[in-house]
Amino acid sequence: MTRLSILNLAPVRQGQSNKDAIDSMVKLAKFADQSGFHRYWIAEHHNTKSLVSSATQVLIGHTLAQTDRIRVGSGGVMLPNHSPLMVAEQYGTLATLYPDRVDLGLGRAPGTDPKTAAALRRHAHDISHQFPQDIADLQRYFGDDDVQTDVKAIPAIGTKIPLYILGSSTESAYLAAELGLPYAFASHFAPRLMPEALHIYRSHFVPSAVLDKPYVIVGCNAVVTDTDCEAQYLATTQQQSFLNVVRGRGQPMQPPVDDMNALWLPHEKAAVLHMTACSFIGGVDTVRSELQAFQDKFAADELMVMSNIFDENLQQESYRKLLDIVNSL
Repeated sequence: MTRLSILNLAPVRQGQSNKDAIDSMVKLAKFADQSGFHRYWIAEHHNTKSLVSSATQVLIGHTLAQTDRIRVGSGGVMLPNHSPLMVAEQYGTLATLYPDRVDLGLGRAPGTDPKTAAALRRHAHDISHQFPQDIADLQRYFGDDDVQTDVKAIPAIGTKIPLYILGSSTESAYLAAELGLPYAFASHFAPRLMPEALHIYRSHFVPSAVLDKPYVIVGCNAVVTDTDCEAQYLATTQQQSFLNVVRGRGQPMQPPVDDMNALWLPHEKAAVLHMTACSFIGGVDTVRSELQAFQDKFAADELMVMSNIFDENLQQESYRKLLDIVNSL
């Protein structure tokens, strides 16, 4: 059975304050917790006015405190920005407060622009090549007493927080396979290499102490309503958000519009449609058919869904419909 989870970037909607955006993030988490979604991940972004997810671990703790069952984690922690020891201390503390509910998704990229990345880094140079060693350090910090060294992450020892390798290219697929860790591909914004990356991960997978066979999480976008026409209308909010990325603007999440052609140029439209190619947008029957075809081809163990819908009630309804579809497959 395919699991269904939610990815939230903690966006600021037009007319909202930053506090309002955090409240909306928690409101959606409570809905997910009560509705039976598997996990709720919050992504790390910096220097982006339209998102309030820079201090990811703080938001994760805030969300854990206001939910009861759902797993909550990072989608992900961008390791070039952080010392593994500090990550282990922070998430080990969360796992101590909320046992068996904390996930740690790990990314190799800084998740921001070059100047901000330079301000965040532990060193002046690019340390993304240290990603494999950083993961090894985290595995040790979360491990039992017998694998510790002189430097220990308190209270992370023995928490054994599950690690997930995130990727948007093939490089991390090889690493996740080699380490025998679950692999989450960011096809919600970078779908081009997804088929190749999943093939690499599955074909090179080496069983480990934490996983005996490959486990694939696929990021995707979804807008599910009663009709195709309504879904396509609501999806213009998502298209405007990605248009902001293409243009490098920090505009808050916008309400839907009747005509996207009045907003974007042809080359911008092509870029947005390329970035959002892994999207399920339509009425229930349309999305069920498209999702079944997708799963027949890629057989994801879990779908990690981002649904940028401006109206929060319609956003919840879309997620509810999608959950019913996934449970019926």
